[in-house]
Amino acid sequence: MICFLIGFMGSGKTHWGKIWAGVCGFNFIDLDEAIEKQEGKSIADIFERKGEKYFRKIEAKALRNFGSLTNTIVACGGGTPCFFENMQWMNEHGMTIYLKTTGPKILERVLLEQEKRPLLKKMNPAELLFFIEQKLKERAPFYNAAKQILTAETLSEQTFGKLLGTLKAS
Repeated sequence: MICFLIGFMGSGKTHWGKIWAGVCGFNFIDLDEAIEKQEGKSIADIFERKGEKYFRKIEAKALRNFGSLTNTIVACGGGTPCFFENMQWMNEHGMTIYLKTTGPKILERVLLEQEKRPLLKKMNPAELLFFIEQKLKERAPFYNAAKQILTAETLSEQTFGKLLGTLKAS
């Protein structure tokens, strides 16, 4: 089985993906890191030099390279589900889990690493919260199409294992 973790930046996809992969003996892939390795540039550099349109094309292609993997958790970028029918493709090829969290909680987390976030670099906290809440609304139809929705603040090391157990029992 392949599992795609989706949600807004700062929702914990990479954090929990690494933990759950370790606990369950799965492989872990961070889609953004895979793209950075493939392109030889940071996501911020790709956005700045080639633009979002280019990035979204290579992101969709990179995502589809993982379709035949098993026992793998893939942490997707926050916008991944919203382009090139990626959400539909992920639902057809694996388990999708939306790590849902609130705008203020996301703001708290992304302020700690704002420079690494290409879309957020030049915003003050008020602008950032407005931006986050607008993007959450725009992306809600994609995120809510996930097979499982988990509240990010209630997650634990055991969450993914319990979910796997429930899926195998049904």
